[in-house]
Amino acid sequence: MSERRVVVVGGGVIGVASAHYLQQAGWSVIVIDQGTIGGGCSHGNCGLICPSHVLPLAEPGAIGQAIRSLFQPEAPFRVKPRVDFDLWYWLWRFACRCNHGDMVATGHPIQRLLQSSQEQYERLIEQERLDCEWQRRGLLFAYRSREPFEAYAEMDQLLAETFGVPAQRFDGDAVCELEPALKPGLAGGWYYDHDAHLRPDKLMSSWRASLESRSVTFREQCEFLEFERTNGRATQVQTSQGAIAADAVVIATGALTPRLSASLGCRIPIQPGKGYSITMPRPQQCPVIPLIFPEHRVAVTPMQSGYRLGSIMEFAGYDDRIAPERLQLLTRGAALYLHEPTAEPVVEHWTGWRPMTWDSLPIIDRAPVAENVWIAAGHNMVGISMAPGTGRLVAELVSNAKPHLDPKPYSLQRFR
Repeated sequence: MSERRVVVVGGGVIGVASAHYLQQAGWSVIVIDQGTIGGGCSHGNCGLICPSHVLPLAEPGAIGQAIRSLFQPEAPFRVKPRVDFDLWYWLWRFACRCNHGDMVATGHPIQRLLQSSQEQYERLIEQERLDCEWQRRGLLFAYRSREPFEAYAEMDQLLAETFGVPAQRFDGDAVCELEPALKPGLAGGWYYDHDAHLRPDKLMSSWRASLESRSVTFREQCEFLEFERTNGRATQVQTSQGAIAADAVVIATGALTPRLSASLGCRIPIQPGKGYSITMPRPQQCPVIPLIFPEHRVAVTPMQSGYRLGSIMEFAGYDDRIAPERLQLLTRGAALYLHEPTAEPVVEHWTGWRPMTWDSLPIIDRAPVAENVWIAAGHNMVGISMAPGTGRLVAELVSNAKPHLDPKPYSLQRFR
């Protein structure tokens, strides 16, 4: 019996995770990417592995922030005004979900994928000896103002009682005892001790090397063009480097997936949510714990070999320009909380598109175009947190094996 071949389109963390578990399931795997492997949103994100992030972006009050941002060019969460039917339809559907009931209901399938992924990461990193600076230091939400700090107590109660994810509360300068890199005078913080972090670019390069050692093939600068189909099945993938025979295809193209809608036979309701990061050496007084400053939407990741400020959310279409004023929001925001918010020299200014769905759930499902074409995209702001669980589920579905998670919440059917 000949070996089954699967072509994975997209060399980000979701594509590489899918390749890993497909190879384990006995498939011959080829991963193609129109750019470089790990060069998209998987490169410059903050590397937070956060099982605490169980709630969707669509929460009560979120649509109000989006509407106000139309008139606030410096808002960290911003919708850039423009004529774009797909964006406005997406925002309308997003607005419909900004209520307590949908928020809680969506949190459960998010949590299942996050928990599965963290469990897989801990096995994967040890077994494959991935050099990715994995650290389990937790995650600290720090607040300057008393009102939002106290308001989070209600969210903490919800997370603890409904999802079993309680935070530890630190009032006033007690938060500086936990993390001395913080300035005194803060209102306090909420600490999730089960979260972890890693360096995304090192994860991708190390994971790729591990897979190549097991005969997984990677092709860069290889653009997907179209499928060739016979009797309702894809038999070849046409690319800019020629045709590749395939017994199955996985589309893991992140925020670019809507551009493949015609090939996939369905509309893909993903919007690119533009994020930014700045990578630099570790400051002298570097945090030990990864930090999020919710009032300013800034995240801080202290890696073993560097230091990264990131976050910001901008719905600006497929605009890949780096706006200096958006980077300044990161440095100015961090300066309000940290003794040493930055260090020199800056190693990289980066921007990337997060694949945002209006319900904050990814798409992990068969594409209508052919029975052996699958989609794994739309992981919003937590793609790196969800990657191993997604990859394992993809391999199970493609292989017609019993899935370790119920795939129904991630189905395309929810958009019809």
